[in-house]
Amino acid sequence: MSRRARLPIALTFAGSDSGGGAGLQADLKTFAALGVHGCCVVTCLTAQNPVAVTAVHAAPATFVRAQLDTVWAELPPRAAKTGMLFNASIIRTVAKAWGESGRPPLVVDPVMIASSGATLLQPAARRALRDELLPLARLITPNLDEAAALLGRPVRSVDGLRGAARDLHTVFGTAVLVKGGHLPGAREAVDVFWDGGEELLLSAPFVRGLRTHGTGCTYAAAITGYLALGCRLALAVQLAKGHVTQAIAQSRLIGRHTVLNPFWG
Repeated sequence: MSRRARLPIALTFAGSDSGGGAGLQADLKTFAALGVHGCCVVTCLTAQNPVAVTAVHAAPATFVRAQLDTVWAELPPRAAKTGMLFNASIIRTVAKAWGESGRPPLVVDPVMIASSGATLLQPAARRALRDELLPLARLITPNLDEAAALLGRPVRSVDGLRGAARDLHTVFGTAVLVKGGHLPGAREAVDVFWDGGEELLLSAPFVRGLRTHGTGCTYAAAITGYLALGCRLALAVQLAKGHVTQAIAQSRLIGRHTVLNPFWG
């Protein structure tokens, strides 16, 4: 009888996207594509498709903690990520859990606003995110709008990305990946990583003519998956950039829309 391969485990705290393109569904597909077993803590149910979020139903914070404790008892992950957390009580629950000893690296995608414009983080929860969760992260992955909201100033250039990454690192004491995919006038999708000692400028050609959905989720999940596979952080970020670039370039059609292809490899 042959020995079975042992898969590393990664965990996502995420909202469920009923359209299947972002959130929990994107995270689990990405983990599977990388050869990682994905576990999940469902934070919210959303009524969602590629163009709109029409309703959000948040899980009680006690149930979020129950999911985490039950998974952890038998399937402790090597790395974890957060996506849509939505309210302050859920954020505080995750932060309290990650303040305990023995927790693995945490990638925080500070999901605030959907690409459709829908609010995915209640305004009252922003302080809890800033004060309680972001300082516990191994890496935070804000996009341009999220970086601007966290810093209180716009980010409009590659130099602005570099400055934002350094300032966010100073404020929160964590490694930072500022995603510049929507930078006005840019010829390439440029992201900046800074961990206090190493800077990476990650660029890839734009794939023209596509409206993407779930890119940020897929990117952060890929970083988490590579951490679970044992990669150091800077390498995980570089590999994840390549993964999400190919997932966009080799996307597929669903109905009248485009869906990322995390199984491109």
